[in-house]
Amino acid sequence: MRRNKGFTLIELMVVILIVAILAAVLAPMLSGRVRSAKWTEGKAGAGTIATALRGYLAEHDGVGTVGAGITGGSGAFNVIGITNEDLLGKYFNEACYSVTGIAYDPLATTPVPIAYTIIVNTASANVGSGAPSGTRQLRQDGKWSEDGGATWQ
Repeated sequence: MRRNKGFTLIELMVVILIVAILAAVLAPMLSGRVRSAKWTEGKAGAGTIATALRGYLAEHDGVGTVGAGITGGSGAFNVIGITNEDLLGKYFNEACYSVTGIAYDPLATTPVPIAYTIIVNTASANVGSGAPSGTRQLRQDGKWSEDGGATWQ
């Protein structure tokens, strides 16, 4: 009696079909993760700005040349100690960031707590190819909003 070693054509076709189904299911999930990973760079830059802004406001008791906001580009963040190179990445640069609603006055009769919103927007800057589109916002309490939505995470 002779025994053949190997797989039949049917067995190979079933395995190929299973792999194809798995690939079709996983491909959309992975592309969403790639976009999310690209936004990580933008969120890290916003965190850098938040740290520098808090330090600046603490050192100057809320008084200084920051004003009510900073629009990124051409050394705009130098006043709080951030250079262009600090925010230069593969997908984001200094022009992608802006800060609005800066408020802080610990010396007022009724102290004003730190308040700001950092906006990360790739549409306003010449960014690298493959950069994610949209807008993210970081508030002073560390919560994020995506694409201008009212939901803060």
